[in-house]
Amino acid sequence: MVEPLPPMPEKLEEQAWIEVIQKMDEVYNDLLQYEVALEEKNEALESSHQFIESVLASMSDILIVCNRDAMIEEVNPALCHFTGKEPAQLLHQPVYELFADDTERAKARDLVTRYAREGLHDCELFLRAGDGSTVPVSMNCTPRLSPTGKLVGVVVTGRPVGELRKAYQALRQAHDDLKRTQSQLLHAEKMVSLGRLVAGVAHELNNPISFVLGNVLSLQRYAGRLEGYLQAVHANPLADDPALKAQRAELRIDRILADLPHLIDGMIEGAERTRDIVDALKRFSAVDRMSAERVSLNEVIERSVRWVSQSAPTRFQVDIQVPADLDCNGSSGQLQQVMMNLVQNACDATATQADAHLHIGAEVHDDLVVLSFTDNGPGIAPAHLSRLFEPFFTTKPVGQGTGLGLSISYGIVERHGGKLEAANVPEGHGAVFTLTLPLAR
Repeated sequence: MVEPLPPMPEKLEEQAWIEVIQKMDEVYNDLLQYEVALEEKNEALESSHQFIESVLASMSDILIVCNRDAMIEEVNPALCHFTGKEPAQLLHQPVYELFADDTERAKARDLVTRYAREGLHDCELFLRAGDGSTVPVSMNCTPRLSPTGKLVGVVVTGRPVGELRKAYQALRQAHDDLKRTQSQLLHAEKMVSLGRLVAGVAHELNNPISFVLGNVLSLQRYAGRLEGYLQAVHANPLADDPALKAQRAELRIDRILADLPHLIDGMIEGAERTRDIVDALKRFSAVDRMSAERVSLNEVIERSVRWVSQSAPTRFQVDIQVPADLDCNGSSGQLQQVMMNLVQNACDATATQADAHLHIGAEVHDDLVVLSFTDNGPGIAPAHLSRLFEPFFTTKPVGQGTGLGLSISYGIVERHGGKLEAANVPEGHGAVFTLTLPLAR
């Protein structure tokens, strides 16, 4: 039997209790410090968790976190929006169920199996969207490794290729528009240079044409005098010499005298027409100078139709039905540019028609004249009607149109106090351009 310990002295017992209380205080202080440190770590962990959630929520690409068995462990809102499902419906489900069909599932399973550890980049696969459609998605797959380097899962990201294709198409369209605009600017610059060249050539041609016309008129007077002299010579009895008569018949003097007036008249007419053409070219090349002059719209229309028709196919027919004496104030060259643009556009629009036709009509209302240019082409697409007068807008291939003709014509008509409009023929095929101008008082 163990004998009980003798009772401790009262002083020693008090000292023992003091030591126990001190140890308890130390333990309590350690517990408080540990709790404070634990709360700080929890706060930091919560902050990190919120940061990661905000990053995942802000991602536009879809994100899927899977374990080694390809079961979904985490998704981001982009995937939920793409599939139209809640996160609870996606978690703990096989990732392969997201793909469009069995073929795509088998392809994805094979790729993940072979490249899970190395990673997979920019592989296009088809996923099933929330509306039931199949959407091509550019997929990336990267491995998840443990601290010891063991494969614990994969992280899959993807971006719908449709958005990339739209962006590429928009970039391609912008590039094509830029190339077309550059080509149009080059063509416009060439046209400006051509206008200056035409102005210079017209000015240079004006002098020799004046010389030719003046000399032909002098020749006409001289021919009359020579004809009178020869008739007097032939009326002389001495002209009955047989040798002289034979020479007169051999040289066809009588025919020459008969043809000479017609030849001179033809030369005068040709020189005058050339002078008129040169004058028209000079007026047409001066498109930037707005001179207040009285302009005959009848002459401008006829000249524009004649110039365009000379280079148009033979099947392009123009019917002009306008009243006489249609005059307005403005620039003859600028108004001719407008008329030529309208006639040329009608010629181009009816290029595929077997019976290409343009009707030019006019109506007078008070102090306004309304000219209509109606063709029998395919008409204007409704989407193009609102953009028809925009600079550089054209439906013609690159190199066949600058997109500036109608825009410049619109500005010219406005400067003349008029209005230019375009529409489709209400019944049947074709387009009609309506040009309204104030008449000269």
